[in-house]
Amino acid sequence: MPRKLLMGNQAFAWAALQAGVNVVAGYPGTPSSEVVETVAQLHAAGIAQGVHVEWSTNEKAALELLHGASASGARCLFTCKQMGMNVASDALMSLNYVGVRGGLVLFVCDDPGPISSQTEQDTRRFASFAKVPVLDPATPEQGFAMMRHAFDLSEEYGTPVIVRPTTRIDHASTYFDVPDTTVARKLPERGFVRDDRWIIFPRRAYQAHGEIWERLSRIAAEGAKGPFNPCEQVGEAPVHGVVCGGVSTQYVREALAMLPEKACVPYRLLQIGTPYPFPEDAAARFAEGLDDIIVFEELDHVLEDEFAKLAGRRHLPYAVHGKLDGATLLRGENSVEDAYERLAAFLALSAEFPAAGQAAEPSPRESTVECRAADPAAEPPARPPMLCPGCPHRGAFYAVKRAVGHRRHIFCGDIGCYTLGNAKPLEAIDTCLCMGAGITMAQGAAVADPDRACIAFVGDSTFFASGMTGVANATYNQHNITICVLDNATTAMTGKQPHPGTGVTLMGPLSIPLSIEEVLTSLGVRCIEHANPLYLAESQAAARRVIDFDGPSAIIFRSPCTQLVKPEPSATVDLDACTACHACINRLGCPAMAIGRDGKMSIDPSSCYGCGLCVDACPFDAISAPVRLENRIPYSDQEAN
Repeated sequence: MPRKLLMGNQAFAWAALQAGVNVVAGYPGTPSSEVVETVAQLHAAGIAQGVHVEWSTNEKAALELLHGASASGARCLFTCKQMGMNVASDALMSLNYVGVRGGLVLFVCDDPGPISSQTEQDTRRFASFAKVPVLDPATPEQGFAMMRHAFDLSEEYGTPVIVRPTTRIDHASTYFDVPDTTVARKLPERGFVRDDRWIIFPRRAYQAHGEIWERLSRIAAEGAKGPFNPCEQVGEAPVHGVVCGGVSTQYVREALAMLPEKACVPYRLLQIGTPYPFPEDAAARFAEGLDDIIVFEELDHVLEDEFAKLAGRRHLPYAVHGKLDGATLLRGENSVEDAYERLAAFLALSAEFPAAGQAAEPSPRESTVECRAADPAAEPPARPPMLCPGCPHRGAFYAVKRAVGHRRHIFCGDIGCYTLGNAKPLEAIDTCLCMGAGITMAQGAAVADPDRACIAFVGDSTFFASGMTGVANATYNQHNITICVLDNATTAMTGKQPHPGTGVTLMGPLSIPLSIEEVLTSLGVRCIEHANPLYLAESQAAARRVIDFDGPSAIIFRSPCTQLVKPEPSATVDLDACTACHACINRLGCPAMAIGRDGKMSIDPSSCYGCGLCVDACPFDAISAPVRLENRIPYSDQEAN
């Protein structure tokens, strides 16, 4: 087989294909997106034969679709990030009681940090809550093996199985042997077979609950003997134990190798690769003769809790250290440097990190590496995240702010690139909870404060994923809100994936794009406006009309993401006309704009997308753009409108 350099997520996709997966579905979310995209690319290239792959409308739809395929005997792969598990949980909590036929693997990526998520949610807790086995890889190679094993485990025990890598595993790269082609497993000839097990009546659920506990006990025993919980010992008769979960295993191994006195201090190291159901027998064997155990894991103190419970249940004399007593990081990502310092303190060794000089004493709650004073001159200036140059969302926010004027208002946001509308100078997002919540939060605000203009912003992909239910609620209960749909023709935040409004599918043929206007109309919205957010006068006038409407209303701001179109020629500044008022940059905050040494504005042609929005923002008509040579509306006329 040819050897290829693959990102972790690409390798996981290959592992699923080698396991004979038939159906792959999910919803895009960093850091999980590349798995579905890799399967789609390999299918298009003729390598992944007989596989159906799709971006579903949301995570709940994906998991329910896959359960139907599994009941028909297909091997199925579900993908999402940790927040997506919340959306899919309605299906998952019942699915485990019903069980599966074809192997059903849930590839759920956690995001310590968090790097690109709202929260540091830990899927290991979700696995325990749903009573679903979870595999926790320490490396991409181990994750590859776990993915293939998960399908067999799922079918053997009739249960969904979670594979839970984290960001550093998903996006690390290494070499894998991959075949020239893969073929989906042959489906059973009979397909779906009628059986009362597929219907979750209360009596059946009661019986299934007992079956769940019985199979979890067998899976735990199998995990205790399996290859995913390796234990190693250095020196004779150790009294110190080190427990690791996930990528923290690699940090700890590297840190231990750096400790100069490690040969003088015996220790025992255990990786827990199957955190639920917990491999109690393997953990008990590891703990024999130990006085102290330190636990390195990211996100929640899951393994730490299990070792504390094990000590109580089996009357073992060791003490457990970790997040709860400040021995390891309470939040964020672990690192080699931090693990080195904490292990040195735990083993009573020198804490001098080879590459960083003398380290300070460990903080009870935070890494000393994070807290070290840095030379300000050596640090680059902080650059907060911001909307791209030319992003159409910038124009939508600016137009709505101008339309609402001095009226009391609330801007309810949502999950996507446009969450960045909260930053200065736009300051056009006041709330952000979860996908689709902006529309319903605006309704609650309207009930509590009816004199306030309640405006919700939602992206086109999020509209289809989880916004339509909120729209139905608004029209059914006649909440006086305005819905601003930011339609940039893609799921931009997670890598430009298609959605139902684009008509593009991962299987190749185009479908009929769903119309946002028609959906809004069918859901009962009677006032709908349209505007190009890159033209201020048009957008401001349309926004004013929907905000003034009494009852549910909507405006669709339609302009493609800058990553989908070629840039127009750059805008330019007439320095003779520029008064250095800085109104343009203070109103828009476009990163292509800068203040020159003379105080006047300049535009970086290498960054500018030539959208022309700054032309409308300049009160002295000092900015021009080729895209605006026609349809130019002077600033004074905009004010009149």
